[in-house]
Amino acid sequence: MKPIFKPGDKKLYTVQITKQDVAAFSGEVVHEVCSTFSLAREIEWSTRLFILEMKEETEEGIGTRLEINHRGPAFVGETLSIEATVESIEKNELLCSYRARVENRLVAVGFTGQKVLPKSKIKEIFERAADA
Repeated sequence: MKPIFKPGDKKLYTVQITKQDVAAFSGEVVHEVCSTFSLAREIEWSTRLFILEMKEETEEGIGTRLEINHRGPAFVGETLSIEATVESIEKNELLCSYRARVENRLVAVGFTGQKVLPKSKIKEIFERAADA
């Protein structure tokens, strides 16, 4: 793992909310706003942007934590901006905070965690879990 980031470093990721992102279960739309599931995917991607630069070719990132505290909606057609900030890097784990916004409206805040491990170790973990 390359030690190229430090606490306080930031990345900004933007994505447009589409109809596929709305809160729906079994084909029934609950709310015409970005679902928690879709928001989680975009948050994880925003902090993975650090991992993509940090990991070596033989390594991969794996999620350890995701916290979402909703503050407001993101509607279809709006652009969601997620600012991810490195909070700490301890051994092989990256902890980030984030703020998700649509313009000046705060949509969510929280934290993510990801570890960088050898791909072989991740494969071993998954194989052990599958055999359990």
